[in-house]
Amino acid sequence: MLAKTFRSAILVLAALGASSVAPAQVAPLPEPLIGTGSTLTPAMVVPQKINPLTEDQAPGLEPGTDSDTSASVAADAVAEKPAVKPTGDLSSLVSQLRSSEAGSRELECLAGAIYFEAKSEPLAGQLAVGHVVANRSKSGRFPSSYCGVVFQRSQFSFVRGRALPPIPRSSLQWKTAVAIAQIVDQALHVSTVPKALFFHARRVSPRWRLTRVGTVGNHVFYR
Repeated sequence: MLAKTFRSAILVLAALGASSVAPAQVAPLPEPLIGTGSTLTPAMVVPQKINPLTEDQAPGLEPGTDSDTSASVAADAVAEKPAVKPTGDLSSLVSQLRSSEAGSRELECLAGAIYFEAKSEPLAGQLAVGHVVANRSKSGRFPSSYCGVVFQRSQFSFVRGRALPPIPRSSLQWKTAVAIAQIVDQALHVSTVPKALFFHARRVSPRWRLTRVGTVGNHVFYR
């Protein structure tokens, strides 16, 4: 009887273990970002709002650039360029603009022509020579640039190929030629021989069939 009771108990226990309901499936926990036992607290990333360019901010500036700061830098850059006081006195203008550097290839060519053709002439004579180069570049009858005019074949005797001869750039005569070139280029002073396109030294007589404009220093000018 005892054996039968024990067998019945075993059968009941087996029936209870054979449930047809599967246990819930639990997904494994992801690997923690911070190691167990760490005292660090993950920081929360807060997205920053990007402000669009305001109307008074100049195009091309990086977002966040202070327009006042940019304007100040631009003003400083302009301030570094020496201002020329407009005067009717040629010598005063030359004194303000004397420099060993012409600032561009075109002005270098113009200053070179003034230097080699008229460095020993009075300022008015140097100005007149500079205006001849400028007048030619605007006439439509010659190349349209200063360098084109200066290096045009058989026009200026100092030219050798496509380069200017060596120049002592620290000399006062070169610095004066640079100043005269600036004055001509910026139209800061008129020439006493307007619209002149040709000139020659007074010691020669080429008998040109041209309109004589006048004489300045040791040069005679024509158009």
